[in-house]
Amino acid sequence: MDFGFELLSTDPTGARRGRITTPHGTVETPVFMPVGTKASVKAMTPEELVDCGVEMILANTYHLLLRPGEGLIRDLGGLHGFMNWKGPILTDSGGFQVFSLSGLRRIREEGVEFRSHIDGAMCFISPERSVEIQEALGADIIMAFDDCTPYPADRRYTEESMELTHRWALRCKRAKRRLDQALFGIVQGGMYEDLRARSAERIVEIGFDGYAIGGLSVGEGKDLMYAMLGATVDRLPEESPRYLMGVGTPEDIVTSVEMGVDMFDCVLPTRCARNGTLFTSRGKLVIKNSQYARDGSPVDEGCSCYTCTNYSRAYLRHLYMSGEILASRLNTIHNIHYYATLMRRLRDAIERGDLSGFKEDFYSKLGLIQ
Repeated sequence: MDFGFELLSTDPTGARRGRITTPHGTVETPVFMPVGTKASVKAMTPEELVDCGVEMILANTYHLLLRPGEGLIRDLGGLHGFMNWKGPILTDSGGFQVFSLSGLRRIREEGVEFRSHIDGAMCFISPERSVEIQEALGADIIMAFDDCTPYPADRRYTEESMELTHRWALRCKRAKRRLDQALFGIVQGGMYEDLRARSAERIVEIGFDGYAIGGLSVGEGKDLMYAMLGATVDRLPEESPRYLMGVGTPEDIVTSVEMGVDMFDCVLPTRCARNGTLFTSRGKLVIKNSQYARDGSPVDEGCSCYTCTNYSRAYLRHLYMSGEILASRLNTIHNIHYYATLMRRLRDAIERGDLSGFKEDFYSKLGLIQ
């Protein structure tokens, strides 16, 4: 097994600085993984991702199963060869995407039956099938198949959903065959602190290479999300990586790192880029606003990304308002670079033992009150 996690240092707040080792290289944590749903981070080449400072990306089991199929990807060198990404890859199990289908799916003990959003064909994913697909895709880290609890949900439903996730997690561990892939378990439990605690204890008892916190950022308020995170994260092993799934505003990342999270993913930076919203050290910038029509300054003063180094706000606004494809590309380059830089600065702050100072400065520049 070529997977490992080393805890390098901690901050007085509880934040952690670590390093993940995989067959395709090392990853410095805390880390943000851009989402490459269909074996592509939208609008970006792998080389551009590397230039932005990205070390690891995420791909989606559900979408790749439906098109082009895991067999084709396996035969063409796995995800790494298929998409020409040399670094580590994590694949999610497909559980969240099936959860998102709502009326198009039926959950039972064996797994989930659902209709393809592409052609309406009936499909089925079980814990064993999810592992089989992910092993064919060849990611460095694969995820256990889970039942993502919706919000809101009553306690009885949430507990039954959580217990199903535990049974599926055990089946995933038993189904795993490849020794060169790490398998992460997922904690559920909805918005009930005691269920979160119980789920964390059970998933740790089963034993995985890393641990993910699922079922958050599904519609609940920030205070509730942080409360559930707090009820979970300290119950996960210190010697294993901790992954908060699908949570991704810069403010959420900073706060969650402070609470002890190591890994993040979210579609936010790429989706916002395509919609003309750019992340800066002073907050979000909506490039379509008329105030930028004659603005010759870069998106973010001091940013060293390709976009800020070469193009003005006025030009980016022109591209966006004209519907040019280049708008999505340049905006995405900036947003991905912003996220990678944020993670590097968080790592540096943890190494200095000054995450509190970093957080205070970060929030102050955004004009937010902690």
